[in-house]
Amino acid sequence: MSVLGWILFGLITGFIASKIVNSRGEGCLIDIALGLVGALVGGVLFSALGEHIFWRFSLGSMFVAIIGAVIVLVVYHAITGRRAIR
Repeated sequence: MSVLGWILFGLITGFIASKIVNSRGEGCLIDIALGLVGALVGGVLFSALGEHIFWRFSLGSMFVAIIGAVIVLVVYHAITGRRAIR
């Protein structure tokens, strides 16, 4: 996947994770960063659990990235002191 593809993938997964945890989102740049970091965290987590890692764009790779982004977002809120608003 190209760099532009990874940025778009990060934006989509970060936005979805932001809406799961917090109904208002975090903003475009934070959503992109959150999605990219979440994809890495999700990949490491699922790899440690012995699951197959998805390196191409698919629904499975998006699911892994969203799970990782939700984890990253919860940690982000814990560190910054923001609370999740539903």
